[in-house]
Amino acid sequence: MQVVTEKLKTADGMPVYLAQPITAGRYPIVILMHERYGLVQHTEDLARRCAEDGFVACAPNFFFRHPDQAVLSSGDSRYDMTDPESVQLLASALALLEHHPSADLSKVAVAGFCQTGRHPLLFAAERPITAAVVWYGAAASREWEVTPAQPRALDGVIAAVACPVFGAFGSDDHLISVGDVCRFRNALERHNKSYDIELYAGAPHGWLNDTMPGRYRKPQAEAAWSAQQRFLKQVFAGEWSPQQVRWKFDSEFGRDYDFAKNRRQA
Repeated sequence: MQVVTEKLKTADGMPVYLAQPITAGRYPIVILMHERYGLVQHTEDLARRCAEDGFVACAPNFFFRHPDQAVLSSGDSRYDMTDPESVQLLASALALLEHHPSADLSKVAVAGFCQTGRHPLLFAAERPITAAVVWYGAAASREWEVTPAQPRALDGVIAAVACPVFGAFGSDDHLISVGDVCRFRNALERHNKSYDIELYAGAPHGWLNDTMPGRYRKPQAEAAWSAQQRFLKQVFAGEWSPQQVRWKFDSEFGRDYDFAKNRRQA
């Protein structure tokens, strides 16, 4: 499907990269958050891929308040977005699409990656959306801590989520262990939340990012992206009934797995 892109700004000045099918119509919305590097080529690439699959893909720069975007994008600095700030900025992104002719606001998914992995869950706990998507985030031990930046306990956030959750993780992640993924899954089950979680053998942290060859894992990335798109199409089509609880956990990792041996990949 052919796509068209444009660059916009929200009312509070947040830059947004928007991709949509070129054919006129109303399409489900996917808000793509980004990794710690801010809005870079990788996230814009994902937005175009989503648009090719028939979605309006909205990719804001949630870290636009960082004073040096070049340093941020290179990974030599970071922006510590608070949970309340993330909810406000996601609401701002949605508000931008309220009068967009191609955007169907009755069908909204939010996807977070790495540092922003927890934020789709926070938004889903406060606003009615169709799906929350987590890529190698939201499960590390530090995510469960209550801090000034994370004033609400993650378990309480999960308890308030009212939509299905998709999660993609890798066994070789140096930040999130297999045990962390199971803890995340168990919290969803404890609160009777529907989910589809995929754990891929041999995948380190950030393994979807094909602009970083050291960590990109093509077979796992293609399988996980297909699983996400299949999940989104099912959820948008109403196939995940809110009256039923659906659990899907597909995992693979080595029998000799040792989290202590996992290392950060370039």
